[in-house]
Amino acid sequence: MGNTKIQLLIWERESINGLIEKAILDADGRGVRVLSLGLLNQAKQLNGGGELFTKKYPKLRVRLVDGSGLATAVVLKSIPLDTKQVFLCGSSSKVAHATATALCERGVQVIMNQKKEYDMLKLRVPESSTGYLKFSSDEIPRIWIGDIIDDKQQRRAPSGTIFIPTSQFPLKKTRKDCTYLGSPAMKIPETMQNVHTCENWLPRRVMSAWRIAAIIHAQEGWNMHECGDDMMDIEKVWSAAIRHGFIPLSKA
Repeated sequence: MGNTKIQLLIWERESINGLIEKAILDADGRGVRVLSLGLLNQAKQLNGGGELFTKKYPKLRVRLVDGSGLATAVVLKSIPLDTKQVFLCGSSSKVAHATATALCERGVQVIMNQKKEYDMLKLRVPESSTGYLKFSSDEIPRIWIGDIIDDKQQRRAPSGTIFIPTSQFPLKKTRKDCTYLGSPAMKIPETMQNVHTCENWLPRRVMSAWRIAAIIHAQEGWNMHECGDDMMDIEKVWSAAIRHGFIPLSKA
């Protein structure tokens, strides 16, 4: 589902970006403080994760938020604490790379089997942690993370594997002997009213981390854009989300 939707966005890049730009300028003119970049209109292939607009309009007062910091935090919190190895399955998104980098910095080995993606990620991981990033076609841990993990890839996973998506959309479930976690999301506070369904693949009163991040950004009064390569501090945004009453799904 994700690949097809992204391809459609690329085909209509100019017209879609025109609509997004109009919405941003309208929000800026109305004095809106924070604008959330939606699940698909922040695609890197579409507008550089929103960076197209901050570069074109450097004096924007409205802050653009893609929510990648909180999404990364939710993924990291979903990985069992005793995990020593994870398999990163052919992913190049901002959240996937940030998750892998954070794991390496924590001493968790991240294994990849696609050389191009491995070489790209190795340039991003701090030199002191690159020893935890490994290219291998033989080692396959039971914790898998990734944007899109297709049927063929899933069949290679050992029985008992936990699949953890780093994308906005859930993975297609093809294995009955494995566990599939949902896309990064949290339960909203009880104090939030008239919010029932955020995405049709999420339970009621559960919201995508990407959307929650913009709410937190506004509540905290943060002044930075979170788009392009810029990302909020993972622990800072996670702590703020918890403080404002958002609940991890593991505790909901």
